[in-house]
Amino acid sequence: MKKIVSIVLAVSMLAVCVTGCKTTTRKQLKPVVLNEVAHSIFYAPQYAAIELGYFEDEGLDLTLVNGAGADKVMTALISGDADIGFMGSEASIYVYQQGSDDYAVNFAQLTQRAGNFLVGREAQDNFAWADLKGKKVLGGRAGGMPEMVFEYILKKNGIDPAADLTIDQSINFGLTAAAFTSNDADYTVEFEPFATGLEKEGSGHVIASLGVDSGYVPYTAYSVKKSYLEKNPDTIQKFTNAIQKGLEYVNTHSAEEIAKVIQPQFKETDEDTIATIVGRYKDQDTWKGDTVFEKDSFELLENILEEAGELNERVPYEKLVTTEFSQEAAK
Repeated sequence: MKKIVSIVLAVSMLAVCVTGCKTTTRKQLKPVVLNEVAHSIFYAPQYAAIELGYFEDEGLDLTLVNGAGADKVMTALISGDADIGFMGSEASIYVYQQGSDDYAVNFAQLTQRAGNFLVGREAQDNFAWADLKGKKVLGGRAGGMPEMVFEYILKKNGIDPAADLTIDQSINFGLTAAAFTSNDADYTVEFEPFATGLEKEGSGHVIASLGVDSGYVPYTAYSVKKSYLEKNPDTIQKFTNAIQKGLEYVNTHSAEEIAKVIQPQFKETDEDTIATIVGRYKDQDTWKGDTVFEKDSFELLENILEEAGELNERVPYEKLVTTEFSQEAAK
């Protein structure tokens, strides 16, 4: 009997120790609030890093918030409600242009192609961008990357966005897919999983990839306020290390393996659908091999902003981008 009691006590003490150790470990992690522009499979490397424990391995306790739009993410970042913002880098240029002393600095790039797709009412095997002339398209917010890249493609194909078609920009970010089902628009520009969702419910067909037709563009990157960067370089390095590991995972594993890992982030989407979407993104070379935000990519972004009439004057790359953390993470 004494032996049984001793065993029970030993097991109980071990359980307390394990629980206590876990609590202690959690308390030792540095809390970081990340505000993302959208919760999309487009950002699979980030979710892989979360689900595989890469942030915890780096000593970070990450809280993820969906900002639902770059303007809202930047507002959260500047106000201090978020430590790190994940959005199109055009937002950092806008803040710098406003004369802010504590502006946002980009420290890691994630995607190198646009992640949205043109969805039409019917399948079009021989689609050409000229087919949009005289049509109505549900677009994005003026000055946002989705809309600017869309217009950039139109102009590359000799189409005047203002005169040759109607672009409806009245619908809030993330709500265009739902609106398309009851709207009179001929096309809509959608991120995943909304593009594939419209296909699965029979409400639309993916016609073209903006990521393929726009070429390589610095679509989304991580940024922090200059003051936060100066005070927390170790945190930024650890965060970048985790994202780099996430990139390496998605670039070395199959769409099916990635889907299984990130599925908890998309509970409303079945694993096969996630795999289909991940495969589509992998096929178009969406994700970088590292997080280094190159100067030529930044200058291309400024070219796109200029064409869209959103850039007052060129902004110095060295002011708004740092690559030291990305270069260290890629070693």
